[in-house]
Amino acid sequence: MYERILVPTDGSAVADAAAEAAIALATRFDADLHVVHVLELGELPPGVEDEEADESAVRGREAVSAVADRAADAGVGVTTTVVQDDEPIHRTILGYADAEAVDCIVAGTHGRTGLDRFVLGSVTERLLRESPVPVLTVHEQTVVDPALDRVLVPTDGSAYASAAVDHAIELALATDAALHVVHVVDTGIVDTGPIPGALDEVGRRALQQAAERAEAAGVPSIERSLLTGTPHQEIVDYADENGVECIVMGTHGRTGVDRYLLGSVTERVVRLSDVPVLAVKATDAD
Repeated sequence: MYERILVPTDGSAVADAAAEAAIALATRFDADLHVVHVLELGELPPGVEDEEADESAVRGREAVSAVADRAADAGVGVTTTVVQDDEPIHRTILGYADAEAVDCIVAGTHGRTGLDRFVLGSVTERLLRESPVPVLTVHEQTVVDPALDRVLVPTDGSAYASAAVDHAIELALATDAALHVVHVVDTGIVDTGPIPGALDEVGRRALQQAAERAEAAGVPSIERSLLTGTPHQEIVDYADENGVECIVMGTHGRTGVDRYLLGSVTERVVRLSDVPVLAVKATDAD
């Protein structure tokens, strides 16, 4: 399913967690691993001496080498690169992914919350919004089970959710996993919008469509659930209560200040989930 996996690293603890997840994923799918450190020009103060720039590059090489050693110990083929670019870090990563035909990016996230987090964003959050290939996110304490016995995909019937459903089906087939499909009726909408019965019906149709596609594809085990509450919290709680090992979600890929302030269900799940979240962008998304 995955042939070339990319993991960016800066040597931090959360990057180490992403490296462990990437190695586990590469082992599971017999994929090659690309380990990249981006030395952005903005990291160095104006007028910096050449030797200081060299020291920064050395730290980058040490970070990728440490991951490469762990990958080699696991029997994973690995390529390491330190890149210096005046582009933003996430753009450099995406450029590398495109050039090397990477089909999955694994990235660490701190899982912090608060307004400053939305406004400032992060490399991982920018990857989530802009990457044309799936992005798997993990926290520092996340442990990836390469067996992937249970995969969860939320759906609302949209094109973005449809892309996630397709990818989750492919992942379930590749790992022989049970597929859990959920739809969350947002209590905030229930209070101000159409009658609950109409929203329930929309959810049931979305679940039915996803289940039918999974059945047609040959997924051996399918569970579907209609939930009510705050979407991101219901998804996280469901994953915890049902032993889910990976959540697959769609992302709109929108940008702008309103996007930072409002966030999205996917980005909130990324920050709160104890299990890896695989974000998938619809091919026709803006």
